[in-house]
Amino acid sequence: MAEQWGQLADDRALLGRTSTAERVSDILRSRIAEGYFPPGTRLSEDSIGGALGVSRNTLREAFRLLTHERLLVHELNRGVFVRVLSVADVEDIYRTRALVECAVVRGLGEPPYALDRLAGAVAEGESAARESDWKSLGTANFHFHRELVALARSERTDELMRSVFAELRLAFHHVDHPRRLHEPYLARNRQILDALRAGDRTGAEELLSTYLADSLERVLEVYRHRVDGQ
Repeated sequence: MAEQWGQLADDRALLGRTSTAERVSDILRSRIAEGYFPPGTRLSEDSIGGALGVSRNTLREAFRLLTHERLLVHELNRGVFVRVLSVADVEDIYRTRALVECAVVRGLGEPPYALDRLAGAVAEGESAARESDWKSLGTANFHFHRELVALARSERTDELMRSVFAELRLAFHHVDHPRRLHEPYLARNRQILDALRAGDRTGAEELLSTYLADSLERVLEVYRHRVDGQ
């Protein structure tokens, strides 16, 4: 554990001179998404506060923010833990994704669309697959959907989906085979991009809707056994 806190101390430089609860929560959110703190992990105030060099009050406010985002949970007389999602949670996350992501595509307006960053995420995934780097492929898939949502040019939508995607990563940490989970959707990312390049919003939305439904089914197939079966 000492090595773990030492690695976290490397993030202290990200705080700058004005360490705030928001910046601390950004760091912890990223670390949770990366699997540094897996679901079910108890977060030690002393260890994290010492590693980041922040006060107990600042850290507790960061915990409060992440609890509001449903990434952490406070258990009475036990402490703060990284949340373990239920099957119902995963289903609700995908329901939210379908509502928001499909609405973004539907509301794009007239082409051409600003697709450079979306294309970059597709290329990032294809590069990771060529190198058999399945963890990076999973990250690239998240980048694809983040950039898809960003096409709405809405800070509120970006903020909402940032939390949704971070929460979804909690579910993905229970999947033993990231290649099996992510690789089938690499070609679909390219298909959605190509449809948008052609100005075919309807086709892109149909591809995305089927994509999300199939992804939910695949995730739940694994997740039911890994979580509810424990």
